[in-house]
Amino acid sequence: MLVMGILNVTPDSFGEPQPRLDAPAAIDAALEMEADGADIIDVGGESTRPGADVVSAAEEAKRVLPVIRGLAGRLKVPVSIDTYKAEVARAAVAEGAAIVNDISACGTNHASGALWPRRVRPSC
Repeated sequence: MLVMGILNVTPDSFGEPQPRLDAPAAIDAALEMEADGADIIDVGGESTRPGADVVSAAEEAKRVLPVIRGLAGRLKVPVSIDTYKAEVARAAVAEGAAIVNDISACGTNHASGALWPRRVRPSC
């Protein structure tokens, strides 16, 4: 069994008691998750709760890339990017993400498929 630490970098996450909007707070939270036993850190910048607003790729990248960049070389566990946008997935992998968690199952904008057969294998 693997444990995935969910790190939402959104102002409207239903899973976070306090939003982690700034990179230093999110990075600290990810390091704490790893210390607590997480096997993967999943970073997301767009809420998927029912009724949530869609976020542009530029805004999502602005939220997640500084966090992924800040975690590079600091974690022993892999970082996952939670996105269905190909441009965000590509940028996240370039910054150090090892997994693409595409909630659309590679159906919307082909986030995971856009990376094949390069560095990331699809999990959809």
